[in-house]
Amino acid sequence: MYLKLKRFAGQLLFAANVFVVFLLFFEDLLVVPVWLQTVGRMHPLLLHFPIVILLIAMLLEFFRFKPENTSNTFYKSFLENMLLAGSLFAAATVVMGMFLSKEEGYGGDTLLWHKWTGAGIFFLASIIYLIRDQSWYKSTLAKMSAVAVVTGLTLTGHYGAELTHGDNFIFEPVLANRKKQSVNPDEALVYNDVIKPILEQKCTSCHNPEKVKGELILSDSESIKRGGKSGKLFASDQTGLFFQRIHLPETDKKHMPPKGKSQLTADELVLLSLWVKQQPDFNQKLTELKETDSLRVLATALLQPASSSDQYNFVAADADVIKGLNNDYRTITPVAVNSPALLVNIYNRSAFSPAQLDELEKVREQIVALNLNKMPVKDEHLKTIGKFVNLRRLDLNFTDITASGLKNLAQLQHLRNISIAGTKVGAKDLESVLPGLKALKSLTVWNTTLSAGDISTLKKKYPGVIFEDGFRDTGENPLKLNPPQIKNESVIFAGVLPLQLKHPIKGVELRYTLDGSEPDSVKSAIFKEGVSLTESAPVKVRAFKQGWHGSDVSTFDFFKSRYKPDSVRLLFPLNRVHQAEGANTFFDHKLGVIGANNPAWANNWGGVRDNDLGLFAQFDSPVSVSNVGLHYMIEEDTGIFPPEVIEIWGGTTPDNMKLLSKFKAGMPAKGDKPVLKTVQTTFKAEKITCMKIVARPLNTIPDWHRNKGKRALLLVDEIFVN
Repeated sequence: MYLKLKRFAGQLLFAANVFVVFLLFFEDLLVVPVWLQTVGRMHPLLLHFPIVILLIAMLLEFFRFKPENTSNTFYKSFLENMLLAGSLFAAATVVMGMFLSKEEGYGGDTLLWHKWTGAGIFFLASIIYLIRDQSWYKSTLAKMSAVAVVTGLTLTGHYGAELTHGDNFIFEPVLANRKKQSVNPDEALVYNDVIKPILEQKCTSCHNPEKVKGELILSDSESIKRGGKSGKLFASDQTGLFFQRIHLPETDKKHMPPKGKSQLTADELVLLSLWVKQQPDFNQKLTELKETDSLRVLATALLQPASSSDQYNFVAADADVIKGLNNDYRTITPVAVNSPALLVNIYNRSAFSPAQLDELEKVREQIVALNLNKMPVKDEHLKTIGKFVNLRRLDLNFTDITASGLKNLAQLQHLRNISIAGTKVGAKDLESVLPGLKALKSLTVWNTTLSAGDISTLKKKYPGVIFEDGFRDTGENPLKLNPPQIKNESVIFAGVLPLQLKHPIKGVELRYTLDGSEPDSVKSAIFKEGVSLTESAPVKVRAFKQGWHGSDVSTFDFFKSRYKPDSVRLLFPLNRVHQAEGANTFFDHKLGVIGANNPAWANNWGGVRDNDLGLFAQFDSPVSVSNVGLHYMIEEDTGIFPPEVIEIWGGTTPDNMKLLSKFKAGMPAKGDKPVLKTVQTTFKAEKITCMKIVARPLNTIPDWHRNKGKRALLLVDEIFVN
């Protein structure tokens, strides 16, 4: 059995070589269908297997001809199997990588090097496996082969890191730190020395000549001016797409940087916003700005981390103490190499407790910056922070603090920068606090209750303090509003559902419809708190505001499902690829998205061979049912079609059920885009305790399809019973 399996694996390796060569030669003609794109995106997941396995195999190969190893049969067998497995995994990784490279946004020399070094590793590993038992394959050649494979792995990993994280990813922290220390503010250029480093750290990993997401490159000034697929970055009013995208909520799919990537800090966001609002200039010197200009003040502080005011006169904390204080929800790091000053970041609102601040007493003299963004910090917690005698920067954005708590910071003689964006602190509150904050140089107050007039008054009264209020709506040069969003956790409900709509910009009027028509700014209903849904409906919403262009329409499909069975069992086995949560899938209130193999598609259902889709549901108490619906996916290109026929059976016992309804779903036409749909039937109300649902996949795919004559796949993620 072992020999047969090994022989098969060897034949598979030969076939893989032929297939990879074929792909490399005909790559330009390669068109990757949607379902294969998902396979391609598994490339980063799988690539670690061949790396680890081949590294182990090459280490063993390097020492293979040592006397004690040549006579060791286990060593020889284990090495041979590791090399074979590593080669096969490498083949799969190369194929997936080539599929992935066909997606939009990949190109350039780095991709070319990554592709050919990766393919080279696979070919070399295959050759070693095939020739290693030849009489002329000796120790020297084995060592050279091992070194060549390890070198190839290193190069491939290097180019892959550059594709994923941007140019010079490995050495970027060292180079960035060196550059930051060497810039003189009197000679600095605003773009080159302030803005470009931010873009390099947070943006160019996805927007560079090698990886052009959205056809946008942010690595040079000319490409930035040119913009991308969605248009130019800067509008005539000097805001535009760039400004909008960085200010979107992190949960918004268009927010930049995307969720999961390293986000802009409060300072970086302010610097980028000020640069955009002042008219992006790629050649302007920092000293050409007024001395009181917010961009100049903040940039100067950024470029002078080691100015005279930051020559710390305290000793470093014990390294073991710092190590002990670091945990999953609190990080403590030096501001620079060999610096005694510490930066503290606290994460995860749900895990926050006062102890996380109290424990910092051990390093209270060394803390110069503290980030409590979005933590449930209250006024009493600021008493502890008031003991951090050398604190320079404090981020309290979106916390629960008030002016009363800020008074606890008056004794901090070095506190120069405070961020209170998103808090409830008002103008009168600040009037009572600011006189006590003697060292304060900048205060971030965007998204608070302060009006433009309040900000203007404070700026005149405290000319030594920069008030950063972010974007303020002036009504001039109108922008297009972002689409509205929903706050409801689920779009499936059983009885009455309070509709929850939101928009990130204050003062926006949301107008909606429930009948499928397009909402307008005159006739459509205005959304207010208290609007509820009692039946399934497509909710269409647009945002409007004086001085702005109306948003695009947002459509949210809500589904009523009044009854959930107490027990469910399948009548036929599911497709082995699309198991989801078995019978529980169809009543868990989770809807999938386009893409049969997309990880986000949580629940799917497919016919097997000639099986129909079928389940039996039972209710502990009788229910009156008059409507049943199925939510399914259509992707005609990959053979995923609606059900051909659906039957609904019901009764009081499993042996006493009758046909309540039999109906069909509309079929797609050639070239239709993938879509999620619902088909439902209404019938005379019937009291039942047992229900059977049978859906037959399309038995014969139409002649216009490339899979004509075959049985279609049926994917369902939810069933609605009312």
